[in-house]
Amino acid sequence: MTMTNNSLRGKVVVITGGSSGIGRAVALQAASAGATIVLLARNLTKLEEVRVAAQSRAHRPAFAFQLDVSDPVNIDAVWHQVLETVPRVDVLLNAAGFGVFTEALDTPMATTEKMFRTNVLGLIYMTRLAGRQMLAQGSGHIISIASMAGKIATPKSAVYAATKSAVIAYNNALRLELRPHGIEVTTVNPGPVATNFFKTAKAEDYEAKVAMFTLDPEKLAARIVGAFGRRVREINAPVIMNVAAIAYPMVPRVGDWLAGTIFNRK
Repeated sequence: MTMTNNSLRGKVVVITGGSSGIGRAVALQAASAGATIVLLARNLTKLEEVRVAAQSRAHRPAFAFQLDVSDPVNIDAVWHQVLETVPRVDVLLNAAGFGVFTEALDTPMATTEKMFRTNVLGLIYMTRLAGRQMLAQGSGHIISIASMAGKIATPKSAVYAATKSAVIAYNNALRLELRPHGIEVTTVNPGPVATNFFKTAKAEDYEAKVAMFTLDPEKLAARIVGAFGRRVREINAPVIMNVAAIAYPMVPRVGDWLAGTIFNRK
């Protein structure tokens, strides 16, 4: 399956976390390229706003279903509804996720469990369902939003970094398993992005401190949509963090220093 921005018409794109942030930005850009959008998130009011906007841009129906990806029973029920609504799934974007920035020993276990259920287990559950559908179709593309934090862990992000590192590792193995079946797997590793993420993470001060590294969600969304149907292993941004992530394992002491100083703005 090869897609370009001019050939998304007739393609179905399912997006978790589709009510805001990266998920919303990708939904609207993919809709502008003619894709049929299926939005999944907890906030049904915001989902409906994005659905209407996507439908207007695509000039074709868009769909929205309320979903808590931390709840496997809810995932099963909603996925059944999705497959009753659309004939196939060409792209799954796993964009649902959150972070809370606190020191490792002070992070409540309830918060830790919720982050893993949302960022990792829910993502894996959604990927299994979509992946099986794509196997039956003989094509598809699974794209997951991880983070530079999964490559360069910094203080006060131990749990969040652990969840994103898990996503990177999962996708690395999944890519090798699914590629022979015509299914592509891409991991997106952004640094800070100008979204509501920082409010959820209770880190508004951090957002101001990393302004020089902050990514525009629209530009990142354009890169993601441009990767639909293509053999793109990873999307890493910004460049300076990607260079640091590559160098980290080669010179870990320097990497630790960078992670504890320059990149430690929390």
